[in-house]
Formats: sequence, C-alpha cells, structure tokens
Amino acid sequence: MVRSLLIRGMIAGFLASLLVFAFAKVFGEPQVEGAIAYEERMEHAMGGSHAHEMPELVSREVQSGLGLFVGLAVFGSAVGGLFSLVFAYAYGRIGRIGPRALSAAMALLGFITIVLVPFLKYPPNPPSIGDPSTIGSRTALFFTMIVLSLVALAVALVLARRLANRLGTWNATLAGGTLFLVLIGLASALLPDVNEIPEAFSASLLWQFRVAAFGLQAVQWAALGILFGAFAQPLLSRRA
Repeated sequence: MVRSLLIRGMIAGFLASLLVFAFAKVFGEPQVEGAIAYEERMEHAMGGSHAHEMPELVSREVQSGLGLFVGLAVFGSAVGGLFSLVFAYAYGRIGRIGPRALSAAMALLGFITIVLVPFLKYPPNPPSIGDPSTIGSRTALFFTMIVLSLVALAVALVLARRLANRLGTWNATLAGGTLFLVLIGLASALLPDVNEIPEAFSASLLWQFRVAAFGLQAVQWAALGILFGAFAQPLLSRRA
C-alpha cells in the first residue's frame, strides 16, 4: 500500500505544481521583474553593470519559463512523495479519520509549520535584494526556524494525544496548540532578526512579492491536500 500511496503522492504533488506554475506566472513573475529592474537601476546609478562583466549562463526567459516549470515540478513531486509517506504512517494511528480529512489536516499543519511560521520570522525577499555575503547565514537561520517549528509541532501533538483521554479531544487540542504557540514564540525571540532591505527599495513591490510568495505556497499545500485525499480515498476504501 505504501508504494501505491507514494505514487499517488508524487502525482498529486506534480499536478499541484502545475497550479503553482500558473500562479507564479501571473502573480509572481511581475514582482521578480520589478526587483531585477531595481537592481539594474542601482548598478546604472553606480556607474557600472555586472551583467556586462559576467555572461548570463541562463537567460531570463528560460528562468521564468522552462526553468521555473521544471523546478516547481521536481519540488512538487518530492514534497508529494514525502507527504504520502507521512500519510501512510499516520493513517489509522490517530483515530477514526478518513483519508480525505487526514490529507487536508496534514496539508494544513504542513503549511502552518513549514511555511507560515518561518515566513513570519524570515519573510522572503526578491532576488538581488540583500547582502550576498550573508546568504549562507540567512539560509541557515531560515532552515533552523523550519526545524524548530517541526519540533514544536511534534511536541504539541504528543501532548495533545496524551491529554485526549483525560481532557477530551477539544481541550487536548487547545492545550497542544497553546504549547505550539509558546514554543514558536520562544524560538522566534531567541533567533536573530534579519533586515537587509535597502531603504530606497519600493515598499509596495516588497509587499506584493511577499504576498505572491505566500500565495504560491498556499496553492501548493491546498492543492496537495485536496488532490492526494481524492487519490487515496478510493485505494483505502477498496482495502477496507
């Protein structure tokens, strides 16, 4: 069964990436183009251009077209595969919950833990914005926040499960959610802030870019949760 779920998860992730690609072309690419135009204006104002010093290995047209599609397809398929493996482990172990409901709940928790929490602490910036020398440390901080968020979720789920029999499902869920928020608050307070946005950069463009980036992830996880649940339901119904 795990193999069948894995295949369905990868297919669901790939199909979700098609929706993400369409969203990115309509809402994401204009913001990227605006950021690139800002960089070119800054280089021109400084009297030089790196574009003339270093040849462009991959054209902007390829990056925003085929390159974007392939990247999203590979990422979506990988996430879908991992999603299906977690689903296979969780199904039947957390109460009498159907495949569609479990898939939707997992997608919601995954979005909150992997996307929303790190986004609130370290929101994404447009390309070419920020100090290139700090990209390593900024990336490390971002993934550290993801790891801490996953750990906080795991601890909260364990607490909720242990309290379910004594307090009931609703109260146990509230207790677990409260613990998750407390742990995330502590992690956010302890990790350093990152603020490398130039003062001259358009605030509206920055906001639009971040909204588009958030929307991409929302489409990815929502589509994955819905599609995988639809694919898994017939398979598990037949086995039942």
